[in-house]
Amino acid sequence: MRIKIIKEVLVPDPIKSERCLRVPELGPRILFFSGGTALRELSQEIIHYTHNTTHIITPFDSGGSSAVIRKAFGMPAVGDLRNRLMALADKSVHGNPAIFDLFTHRLPADQVQNWLQDELDRLVKGRHELISAIPNPMRKIIRHYLLVFQNAMPADFDLRGASIGNLVLTGGYLENDRHIDPVLYIFSKLVEVRGTVRPVVNKDLHLRAELADGSSVLGQHRMTGKNAPPLRSRITGMQLVHSLSDPTPATASIRNKIRKEIKGADLICYPMGSLFTSIIANFQPQGVGTAISEQGCPKVYVPNTSPDPETMGMTLTDQVQEVLDSLRSDDPDKIAINDVLNFILVDENDALYRGGVDPRAMLQRGLKIIRCPLVTEKSAPHPDPKLLCEALIALV
Repeated sequence: MRIKIIKEVLVPDPIKSERCLRVPELGPRILFFSGGTALRELSQEIIHYTHNTTHIITPFDSGGSSAVIRKAFGMPAVGDLRNRLMALADKSVHGNPAIFDLFTHRLPADQVQNWLQDELDRLVKGRHELISAIPNPMRKIIRHYLLVFQNAMPADFDLRGASIGNLVLTGGYLENDRHIDPVLYIFSKLVEVRGTVRPVVNKDLHLRAELADGSSVLGQHRMTGKNAPPLRSRITGMQLVHSLSDPTPATASIRNKIRKEIKGADLICYPMGSLFTSIIANFQPQGVGTAISEQGCPKVYVPNTSPDPETMGMTLTDQVQEVLDSLRSDDPDKIAINDVLNFILVDENDALYRGGVDPRAMLQRGLKIIRCPLVTEKSAPHPDPKLLCEALIALV
């Protein structure tokens, strides 16, 4: 579906913002494609404007607690899903702060296995203070899922640094015949999540990046520059693979429920975050770009205002082109640029973006640059969550 954005928009729009603040339950349906923690503060803020956001999350994380769980159970990563559920939860609901404390708690990384197993046992039996602070029925459900995990846990499972929230979601995943959506739904209802959280695919797959020097990097955790040394060469391509031990290409298609979420969006946002492993990774499953192109709502890209190790040597124009190429990969001959992207939302300070903001390059691609204050002295180098929310609301 080819669309034309012909109306002029006021960004921010105080009237739209005020309307949303008054009745967030009737707020716009904004859909985000994202990954890890970059959207946490925005998610915590946007629930004041709308309870109808959808968050499509990459399940390809291969580092930290997720790596141990994935190796043991052959499942998608749940850490970023947990993170987003907690960010969108209504903290005013009784018991939710206690659940937040539990879900963000990690077992010590410097303790021996016997001690860690005893600590997990205390949680399962409800004797741990983090569990006892949670009211029923949430406490019973969490204890049950922890018990399911404990019973399924391999004898050599390394509990050092384990995220309790990840263990709970893993137990729910195993309990529900290895489907993640039911457990996400249960916890969304229990903690009053003001939005919808879904993985882009429910498959145990990993990422491989092709580099400009001809080499490749296997595993998301080796690409971000957070858990491994920064890449020495620029990323030139990305694909899904079967596993860290089997790097052969894999295919996956999005489910009808993901297509439905895309079809129902009033605005689609490709937000800040690790360009390849958080944003472009979401476009790797077949059908994502096609579904986006068929939805005639505005689409906006919010580039990073802080350094991203994954974009070595890339200007803002280069990054926009990578997003476009990935979004159109389903069918480059039929999917037009403006079917998948319309706006580039940037701060007024060009110096925040490598190579600056090139109006001519954006115009050549049929893209409209929207400049408005996004980064404040307090939020720098990241966008201020409130300012960004108001800018996105104005585009709906």
